[in-house]
Amino acid sequence: MAPSDDGPTTRQPGLRERKKRETRVALSQAAIRLCVLHGWDEVTIEQIAAEANVSVRTFRNYFAGKAEAIAASHLERMHRVADDLLARPAGEPLWDSLLHAVLGQFAPTDNSPPHHARWREGVRLMLAEPALAGEIVKANAAAQQELAKAVAQRTGTDAERDVYPKLVAAVVAAGSGVAVEHSLRADEPEPLGAVLARVFEQLAAGLPVP
Repeated sequence: MAPSDDGPTTRQPGLRERKKRETRVALSQAAIRLCVLHGWDEVTIEQIAAEANVSVRTFRNYFAGKAEAIAASHLERMHRVADDLLARPAGEPLWDSLLHAVLGQFAPTDNSPPHHARWREGVRLMLAEPALAGEIVKANAAAQQELAKAVAQRTGTDAERDVYPKLVAAVVAAGSGVAVEHSLRADEPEPLGAVLARVFEQLAAGLPVP
């Protein structure tokens, strides 16, 4: 049977899996929202659980603490990037598909909170928190594994034995991170979508010397 123009098929998660994923996302987003708006030291696990409308016990069933909960948002977002990549048209160039997938998850609208000065400053402070660094590294490693699987499926390579899907996943993760950092720390606020577009344009061109 010929492959569909709609791209490779993906397994749809079951109801229980979706509910668990939704709870993880709600807790992670609540942790980020509270820590960005009120500061790392001012936010408790009890407050995060209440913000997400779950019990503290439920929070502890998913996360060991605030740092793990916040880092989980990055992993979830990269899961969605991988899902979006596989949903792109099969004939579309890989880097075009990756740009669309990343933009859809990192910069869905120009009116998203990261473009507000108070939010940007809060995110900068949160990301500078030492307790978060180790969890971000772990989440990023897991995210790259998931994205590598999607790249391998998209390109007909092997995520375990071939270097290419791992390299692409690592480059996408690094490029996205650089774009976020640049957008947050620029002297003049710059929409993340515009920065991501420039980053992926240069990546697709092979990073030519300026």
